[in-house]
Amino acid sequence: MGRGRFDIDELLAMPPLPKAAALAYDSQKQRAPKLLAKGKGIIAERIIERARELEIPLFQNELLVNSLLESPLDQEIPPALYKAVVEVFVWLCKSEQKAQLS
Repeated sequence: MGRGRFDIDELLAMPPLPKAAALAYDSQKQRAPKLLAKGKGIIAERIIERARELEIPLFQNELLVNSLLESPLDQEIPPALYKAVVEVFVWLCKSEQKAQLS
């Protein structure tokens, strides 16, 4: 195709942009987890890279990350996301317990 234009087959062959969000929760100071970082593409790659450097387990849930990408940064997550985020924290606790046992 011409310069600056894409063939539909090229578009379908392109991998989707990575997406990521990072949360933190301090039960002594916060009512709900806080959204620390969010992004797509290279920003998401950097968030993921940093999590790996810090040995933070990665959890994949496309619906949740899409909702977090729409949420305000550096704020507590909206109440509508509480249940989904609780599931992430339960998974994280179980992952940490398994790591301690091995």
